[in-house]
Amino acid sequence: MKINKQEFAVQGMRYTIRSAMVQDAMNLSELRLRIDGETENLDREKGEAFISTAGFEQLIQADTENDKNLFLIAVVHDKVVAFSRCEGHVLHRFAHKVEFGVCVQKDYWGYGIGTNLLKESMSWADSNGIRKMTLQVLETNNKAIALYKKHGFEIEGVLKNDKILSDGQYYNTILMGRIHN
Repeated sequence: MKINKQEFAVQGMRYTIRSAMVQDAMNLSELRLRIDGETENLDREKGEAFISTAGFEQLIQADTENDKNLFLIAVVHDKVVAFSRCEGHVLHRFAHKVEFGVCVQKDYWGYGIGTNLLKESMSWADSNGIRKMTLQVLETNNKAIALYKKHGFEIEGVLKNDKILSDGQYYNTILMGRIHN
């Protein structure tokens, strides 16, 4: 599915949030690889579960055609710096919900890009009959947890010792959800 593009200006940074297009695929492949190496807040280490340009082309095309999926990007000066996805379900019993995920390049943290990707995704979900959004967040990612709580998400569960990070320690994954009435 697609949304209308939105312009934002936060702390002197101007950026656009819009639906991903097939021509963004190469930039997305490079960006995802870079972001995976910048933080341990995500599921992957750099290079794991690599998605090529062709893989992103297929993903973007499928998401554009599926009314239960939404693939958004944030662009600063014609450079893709972040993306988010809402992925719906094909099974009827889960057709009312989507799973949300977001990645922002570290150089662009603090400009509300993740927040605005979340808000645009929530607006899309609310206006398209999606009753529930779910997400997973690392227990130590306090900024993200606070952001999600601020926007109506609640902690629904904890996956104990779910991830092992570079320090050799195990960490919990927090399961959060937001129900739209």
